[in-house]
Amino acid sequence: MPARVGVLSLQGDFREHLKTLAALGADGIEVRTPAQLEGVDALIIPGGESTTIGKLAERFGLMGPLRHRIEAGMPVYGTCAGMILLAREVTDGEQPLLGALDVVVERNAFGRQNESFEEELAIDGLDEPFRAVFIRAPWVAKVGEGVEVLAAVDDHPVLVRQGHILASAFHPELTGDHRLHQMLLDWLVD
Repeated sequence: MPARVGVLSLQGDFREHLKTLAALGADGIEVRTPAQLEGVDALIIPGGESTTIGKLAERFGLMGPLRHRIEAGMPVYGTCAGMILLAREVTDGEQPLLGALDVVVERNAFGRQNESFEEELAIDGLDEPFRAVFIRAPWVAKVGEGVEVLAAVDDHPVLVRQGHILASAFHPELTGDHRLHQMLLDWLVD
């Protein structure tokens, strides 16, 4: 039976994650309610507008169940806005946060939409460079204990792992390179 991986589907580029999961043979499930969240083995929190996703998650009663499932050990991968939502703190402004990942994130750290870019990243654990797409991307401004930095751009962490939580400032779902999604799936068989 394939892994059932939820993708938080409130706003953002969740469809691209679902396509990536299908390409890997996983059962991608759109998650918009606590009941749908209960039926998945792992979760992806996609890029989009982090404040909007957080407010919608609150409105649909998902913040508490998300925290509970993550604390209970459910593997989770947050990309771009997902990294922000997973963080314990952001450097600028207030917004709903899950506080599951011991990092402080700076939103839009690399600049505005027209300053988006792609870069070849050396990622710990991967043999070949990863072509990363950064769109109004955050970076990790502060890393807490127990957080591994797997990749950085100009000494700013852009891919981190803490236990069963993976977070990237970039969008692997837009590249055709499925290795980070596969990393999440591999946690389900460990």
